[in-house]
Amino acid sequence: MFFHYHPFKPFLHEDTKAIIVGTLPPPRFCTKDYKKEDVLFCYGSKDNLLWKAFEEIFEENFLYDNSDNAVQMRKDFLLKKKIGICDIVESCKREKIDASDLGMQNINLRDILGFIKKYKKINTIIFTGSLSKNSPEYFFRKVLKEKNILLKQINEQTPKKHQFIYDNRIFQTFSLTSPSNAANRYIGSTKIFKEKKKINPNYTTFDFRLEQYKKVFKSI
Repeated sequence: MFFHYHPFKPFLHEDTKAIIVGTLPPPRFCTKDYKKEDVLFCYGSKDNLLWKAFEEIFEENFLYDNSDNAVQMRKDFLLKKKIGICDIVESCKREKIDASDLGMQNINLRDILGFIKKYKKINTIIFTGSLSKNSPEYFFRKVLKEKNILLKQINEQTPKKHQFIYDNRIFQTFSLTSPSNAANRYIGSTKIFKEKKKINPNYTTFDFRLEQYKKVFKSI
């Protein structure tokens, strides 16, 4: 079986207020079989749309290559916006070498609660993926359940919002549609996307994501 590990440490700092939580980068980031436009940092796959969304929302202009400069631009941006990244999966094993969350086995999770306890200004957790088996929110809910921590729903509309109390602090969570292109088929099947596409034929799956991301990242 293929041993799929997270090649990047959590990016957290003393002023971090919100953390982005996913699972793992594609396996090629372990084998170092990078594509030309991959960035060697969290969500750095050329096919991932997170940094493209940040460019639109915050009028940024990032490099997309394997250089140290491309990485530093993203770190500077996160520091400026007080955003951290702490994916929840440390490693797993796979029979098939792909990036599917469902294909993960023998999963080793990171201590997310330990990180948010250490960094006292964190008050927001943003999941890059809706609730489904082996999604970041799926694992996080599992951790909360083991600790008998109640997750209360605040908003059932997308992006869904929840709240919980830990370390005598109140946290809010948001569930975003995944920035991975693998989510395009799901987006295209949703009622809201079909309705907006009917009104505007130029409406895209990226536009669908961007509307959610703006609501969340502009509010934190």
